[in-house]
Amino acid sequence: MENQLKEKLVIREATKKDVPLILSLIKELAVYEKLLHEVVATEDQLTEMLFGQKKYAEVLIANYDNENAGFALFFHNFSTFLGKPGIYLEDLYVKPQLRGKGIGKSLLLSLVKLAKERNCGRVEWAVLNWNEPSIKFYKSLGAKPMNQWTVYRLSEDEINSLNESKS
Repeated sequence: MENQLKEKLVIREATKKDVPLILSLIKELAVYEKLLHEVVATEDQLTEMLFGQKKYAEVLIANYDNENAGFALFFHNFSTFLGKPGIYLEDLYVKPQLRGKGIGKSLLLSLVKLAKERNCGRVEWAVLNWNEPSIKFYKSLGAKPMNQWTVYRLSEDEINSLNESKS
C-alpha cells in the first residue's frame, strides 16, 4: 500500500490558482465539523491573506490519483520557552471517500518535515472533543493532548468592543 500511495499521492504548496479549491475544502471541513454557519471567508480574503503582501498562513494541497484529496492550512507561532518558532496546524482535512489511504498522515508528515527544515520546536493543533476518529489518528502518531491548557478566544465582536471601550 505504501508504494501505491507514493505513486498516486502528490503533496504540494498551494498557489493563488488554488484559492477556490481551498475555500471549497474549508467548507467541506466545516460541514463535517457541523460549523458551516461560521464560514464567512471569501476567495478575495483568502487570496489576500495567503498570497498578498503579508502572508498570514500557508497551505499544502494533497492530490490523490489526480483528484483533489485534501489540505493542511498552517502558520507559524513562537514559543518563548523554547526560543523557537513553531507551526500551528489550523486545519487538516481529507475528503471522506479518500480517508484511510494515508493521505492525512502524509499531509501531517509533510508539515513535520517543514517544521524540521524551519528549526521549529513544536507542531500544534486543536481537535474537537467529539472527533474520536481524529483523536485516535493523532494519538497513533505519538501526539499528546495538552489537557492542562484551555483555549480562550476573543472573536471579532469582542475585539471591536474592547477597542471601543479603550477609546
